[in-house]
Amino acid sequence: MTDWLPEIATRRGPRYLAVADQLAADISSGRLKAGDRLPTHRDLAWRLHVTVGTVTRAYAEAERRGLIAGEVGRGTFIRERIGDVAPSMPMATPTTDDYVDLSRNLPAVSGPASQMIQHHMAEMAQGDLSGLLGYVETQGLPAHREAGAQWIARRGLAANPARVAVVAGAQNAMMLTIAAVARPGDAVLVEALTFYGMKSIANLLGVRLIGVELDDEGLLPDALEAACRQHAPKAIYTVPTFQNPTTSLMPLERRKAVVEICRRYNVAMIEDDIYGFLDEGNTPLAALAPEIGVFITSFSKSVAPGLRLGYVLSPEQIAVRISAAIRASSYMTTPLTGELGARLVRSGDAAKAAAWQKGLTERRQKIASRLLARQEFTSHPSASQIWLKLPEPWRREEFTDVARKRGVGVAPANAFAIGRAPVPHAVRLVLAAPKADADLERAIGTIVEILEEPPVGSLRMI
Repeated sequence: MTDWLPEIATRRGPRYLAVADQLAADISSGRLKAGDRLPTHRDLAWRLHVTVGTVTRAYAEAERRGLIAGEVGRGTFIRERIGDVAPSMPMATPTTDDYVDLSRNLPAVSGPASQMIQHHMAEMAQGDLSGLLGYVETQGLPAHREAGAQWIARRGLAANPARVAVVAGAQNAMMLTIAAVARPGDAVLVEALTFYGMKSIANLLGVRLIGVELDDEGLLPDALEAACRQHAPKAIYTVPTFQNPTTSLMPLERRKAVVEICRRYNVAMIEDDIYGFLDEGNTPLAALAPEIGVFITSFSKSVAPGLRLGYVLSPEQIAVRISAAIRASSYMTTPLTGELGARLVRSGDAAKAAAWQKGLTERRQKIASRLLARQEFTSHPSASQIWLKLPEPWRREEFTDVARKRGVGVAPANAFAIGRAPVPHAVRLVLAAPKADADLERAIGTIVEILEEPPVGSLRMI
């Protein structure tokens, strides 16, 4: 436990806000670091000469800002800053010349997409580009929205192009949709372990993320209904197909239950279907409840992330507000990219690229599952990631650090955690990013070797 004592004498306003503000300042300055354990409520209250209730409110405010997290029976700890979490995994410094990063959920870039894109760009360059160089409709040119509707229709949705917006990838779509349906201070539900990009969006827009418990089939209906009753959320953001990071695939009956609850409490459903191309046999939530369902898809995993192109299908009343959010932030998605995407869809090349990515993912799943056969993990033959549950006495932070030093990057569970719920000791492994199958085999082999060794700290407890 640290001996942290905030300097709040010169801060104006309520004492609890002064404590929370100083906590933020000390984290920013480096005085407090991720993993540091804070004083108990009672201890800090005694040292500051304030009530325990003041410290409780201060810690609650700090947790709302994503600065700290409590673990039952262990205490309150400084969290990795959300602004740092996303970059820290993709941009971790390689520790060996053959470092393999399994922390970033990137698609392979060695497939046919690059040649397809080059072909369509060459065709575009030979034509008249003047219609793509000026301002266009905020939601995109009609032909580009029609291509988006065609791409969405692959998932069994009857997409009206008038309700499709062309956007700069799924992350952009998420931010635009949250801005459209919620205001600062509003509650938005997410899975208790969720894509860390949504955490960054929530910080930026000032909405409160409320974690909802999930199991191997996704969101738990009882937990979802309880959260709707307690928090009156404006929306729920969910990844029902290969949930990130746990890889759960929500079955139809569970999807129907989630839809019914959201209908009952008038909660907008923001469905991130970025992995839907990996298993097109399931039914999107938006197909079950188009009047409240916002459907997000993107080329980032299926074709190429550098395109920064995606599509959003939404109910009419939300589509109008998404359009306003686009206008306020970027006015439009560049029509040059929209045209390239439309050509990829109409020619069938986008579907071919997605099929190639799926084939690579399924091959990589077989490799990883074989090597991890003696370990406890959850996944799916078509999923792009594996959720590895660490055996005792390994802890997620320690394992992540040891793996990095041994040349393998992994994403720890706390990077995805929301709220005060206990965070499992698990890590996410992504499979498509390594350049070759052999690189993945070597990385998974290293992980297995580490798991079969006792953590250094555990030797002192024997």
